[in-house]
Amino acid sequence: MFISNAYAQAAPAAADTSLMGNMSTFLPLILMFVVMYFLMIRPQQKRAKEQKSMMDALAKGDEVVTAGGILGKVVKVSDSYVTIDIAANTPIVVQKSSITTLLPKDTLKSL
Repeated sequence: MFISNAYAQAAPAAADTSLMGNMSTFLPLILMFVVMYFLMIRPQQKRAKEQKSMMDALAKGDEVVTAGGILGKVVKVSDSYVTIDIAANTPIVVQKSSITTLLPKDTLKSL
């Protein structure tokens, strides 16, 4: 009277085990990886390559900016370190990796 009748349900359909069924499962994951590669990984690799080529091209007389914001002229370049003259007869030694920007010539004179 208060309990409804329970009827048997139809047998479940066979699972789709074809190649397209498996591929459609992983398609969103593959698509996310491709988008992440083009939006995040590729630009980082390009920037790192530009930074490395800039560090390799450092020479005496170049005007640079360090990661700390210090501007100066390169006096000496070694394998891992760069000596920068930040004022008249005031050299400092910094790591090459801390150089962030190579300035155009005579930029320091205009400041």
